[in-house]
Amino acid sequence: MLRVGLTGGIGSGKSEVSGRLAALGAVVIDADALAREVVEPGTPGLAEVVEEFGEGVLTAEGALDRPRLGEIVFSDPDRLARLNAIVHPRVGARSEELMAAAPPDAVLVYDVPLLVENGLQELYDVVVVVDAPEEERIRRLTGDRGMPEDQARARIAAQATRRERLAAADVVVDNSGTREELDARVADLWQELRLRAAVKHAEEAADGTPRG
Repeated sequence: MLRVGLTGGIGSGKSEVSGRLAALGAVVIDADALAREVVEPGTPGLAEVVEEFGEGVLTAEGALDRPRLGEIVFSDPDRLARLNAIVHPRVGARSEELMAAAPPDAVLVYDVPLLVENGLQELYDVVVVVDAPEEERIRRLTGDRGMPEDQARARIAAQATRRERLAAADVVVDNSGTREELDARVADLWQELRLRAAVKHAEEAADGTPRG
């Protein structure tokens, strides 16, 4: 299968691209989404979180109160480490399940917000960067998400620079235009990824050595 690392700075529209690829047939592994999934009501993960942090981290409906939990862990590195010890192994196991269920010629897309910041490029066959100019990203963050402009600029400044991200890219998806333009660009990207996946699968079949 083809392993694709999908990344992009905050406000670039990475989630839009990820969702479109999933709709086209990609197997998308979103670590943030899996982290929410493994602590949904009724899961062993949530039970362990409650055992560790108490009933106070639940909403009245019995779901995880993320803002409350965040107040507890982000001011205490030890408690954050304990939360990670509960969640991360479950996310890893769920990722392995999704990978195992994928067909051998699948396009497996990992949604990785901090791919460049953590130097993870070598883990993927292809790195796809969703790109938009900084001022457009700020406009989206302030207009669409209601984020104060100073906070939006601070969040962008805390990530890799646009130049660093583009330097790591095998493929760049320009998301500075309309939704229709993005649709067309993702369709082109999908065709390229399917071709790469087919070539890789054929090579693996020929030598009998998986390269996942």
